[in-house]
Amino acid sequence: MKIKRFTATDMRQAMGLVRDEQGPDAVILSTRRIADGIEVIAAIDYDESLVNDAVRQHATPAASSHPVPATPPPAPVRPLRRSPPATAGIPARAPDALAPRGTPLATAGSPLRSGDVSPSPARTPSPDLAALETARMREELGSLRAMLETQLSSLAWNDLERRQPLQAGILREMTRIGIDADVARALVAELPAKVSADQARYLPLGLLARNLGISGRAQAEGPTVTALVGPTGVGKTTTVAKLAARAVLRVGAEKVALVSTDHYRIGAAAQLEHYGRLLGVRVYPAYDAQSLGKVLELLRDCHTVLVDTAGIAVSDPRLRQQMEIFANAGGLRTCLVLAANAQSEALDAAEQAYRSLNPAGCILTKLDEAPSLGGALSLLIRRHLPLDYTTDGQRVPEDIAPADARKLVCFAVQSSRAALPDTGLLAERFGLELAEA
Repeated sequence: MKIKRFTATDMRQAMGLVRDEQGPDAVILSTRRIADGIEVIAAIDYDESLVNDAVRQHATPAASSHPVPATPPPAPVRPLRRSPPATAGIPARAPDALAPRGTPLATAGSPLRSGDVSPSPARTPSPDLAALETARMREELGSLRAMLETQLSSLAWNDLERRQPLQAGILREMTRIGIDADVARALVAELPAKVSADQARYLPLGLLARNLGISGRAQAEGPTVTALVGPTGVGKTTTVAKLAARAVLRVGAEKVALVSTDHYRIGAAAQLEHYGRLLGVRVYPAYDAQSLGKVLELLRDCHTVLVDTAGIAVSDPRLRQQMEIFANAGGLRTCLVLAANAQSEALDAAEQAYRSLNPAGCILTKLDEAPSLGGALSLLIRRHLPLDYTTDGQRVPEDIAPADARKLVCFAVQSSRAALPDTGLLAERFGLELAEA
């Protein structure tokens, strides 16, 4: 049996060290928290009988090598009580370790007799000490639970790789391109029970493209009034100019109008007016819901009306004021603009912030700046948001294209520069649910 001590900053890192050093057959003998983090003692080639024998030998006192004196000692010495044999895997504690601080050794290791020491009154633990003990116990239970979850996740993922290697490979590839775990699991659940190696390579990408909703707004020919909403910095004003240029080429400048409600950002209205002069399109300001209604009534004969909105952070209190402007605007189609280079958490927060407006579509911008499209694609699939357009640059109107699910999925696979994820990450993302299933 080979026993080794490992130290790490947390339990997950410690379990990784044990797995890398001793393999999946290692046995955890003990864990405890130290000043620098976590200490784990693990063993391989574990033999419980050898441990029990070692504990018994440690607990049995060694025979004295000195001869017994012929005459009795001047004063009898009371022998200490032997420590009971420890259970397997738990080292026996020294008698003085069990005694309270300041207690004689004899009282800690032997039963009390009359006349030995004066009995002390029972002490009630203070509330502060009890609270500290409770917090320590909760922390240890939390560490133990995390360790067990990590082990169960690793076992479940290893079992999936052994029984269904093709499905495990699909989950690995989906993770590489950034698809969220819940969406990846849903796509794998749609696969047939038996797939070939070629099907496992291309069929998941086809399912990914099929689950992406496409609105087809680029082919719409009827009159539209569209407001582009979204967080700050996603490129709403530039996208409005691109859409206006496409509309001018299709129906003429006299049938296109722009409306600006962005009065928070310095120079926002001037930027939209500059685009309007270049395109020969009229630009109208709107300050509140009442003025927006009057402007839209004035432009009811226009074929295409595009409303530019202020970019406000989702945590900004002014966002509610902007939402009230569009809440009662009849006949207004809202389109959520999201940046493809944003993190998954930021995309989810933006979608949740503008969900009350019931966006009829979405425009995905900054594809050229995104290291991975997995987060954006996962949000579109999870929230069933139809995609109108995608943009990949600042040029007006060249860098905009109607949404195409197959091209978008191919671009996501080709543009991802991430390496294949390791087993630990895959076990963390998928193993626990596999174990519960």
